[in-house]
Amino acid sequence: MLRRVGVLIACVGLCLAGCTPGGPAPVTSAPSAQSAAPSAPPPAATLSSAALQHIVVIVEENKPATAILGDPDAPYLNQLARSGALATHYSAAAHPSLPNYLALTSGTTGGITTDCNPPGGSCLVTGPNLADALDRSGRSWKLYAESMPAPCTTTNTSLYAVKHNPFLYYPSVTSERAYCASHDVPYSQLGADLASGASLPDLAFITPNLCDDMHDCSVAAGDAWLRANVPRILASPAFTTQRSLLVVTFDEGDASDNTVACVFAGLAARPHTVSATPYTHYSLLRTIERAWGMNPLTGNDAAASAMTTMLR
Repeated sequence: MLRRVGVLIACVGLCLAGCTPGGPAPVTSAPSAQSAAPSAPPPAATLSSAALQHIVVIVEENKPATAILGDPDAPYLNQLARSGALATHYSAAAHPSLPNYLALTSGTTGGITTDCNPPGGSCLVTGPNLADALDRSGRSWKLYAESMPAPCTTTNTSLYAVKHNPFLYYPSVTSERAYCASHDVPYSQLGADLASGASLPDLAFITPNLCDDMHDCSVAAGDAWLRANVPRILASPAFTTQRSLLVVTFDEGDASDNTVACVFAGLAARPHTVSATPYTHYSLLRTIERAWGMNPLTGNDAAASAMTTMLR
């Protein structure tokens, strides 16, 4: 299966030109004007000289890398991968969805092996989590859940799935209603927060709804959502005047292949880079921790390799 991923990755550089598996290797030299990044960076003189300032993580659903990379139904995400940095051996941590979201935000699955809902009591993770670490470091964060009817909603709707909202599984987040309501919010709030670099939180964790994340709808539908939403993130002040990073990845693959796509974009991403280093969700968590000088939450992220070669 990894050989199939490698073949499909080779198509990423030419996917918009209609490449097929078995085509030439990805383009790593400077692109032509026609193959420019989805959102062109501003002149270097306008950029802040500070360290990595914002990280925006978008998590899509239930697609192995072989179903995305080189797929003509995902032209935008493939273009984003070609313009930025792509990890070709990035693996999810488990099955089903929820344990992967927990791994990304707490460094452990918490022993949870189902897509349970947090009000049940036993479906909670009481150890360290990323929200606590960010608070201690003086950094801000928000989760933006598309189609969530109100902040901190712990019941499912036809389009909103609580299992895709990991911060609601941490009692340190939910125990104080006002704190939760200001941090775990509907996606509709993102537009206002993108207005300035000061209003966008340091970490923005975005979960599209069950159609737009490709869970219930097609790859083409999810790619169309990315095309409609990612450019406004990349064009925001946080990304045009500050060194910020956008990450697009998937919670898990399928029963036979848990290797998923992981793409870095934005001014902090190393352009036209393909990394074959083995990474996992714990690696992405470790990258966030390393970027902001935070200690690992568990032995899982402590042992994981940070994805620093995909940054510039």
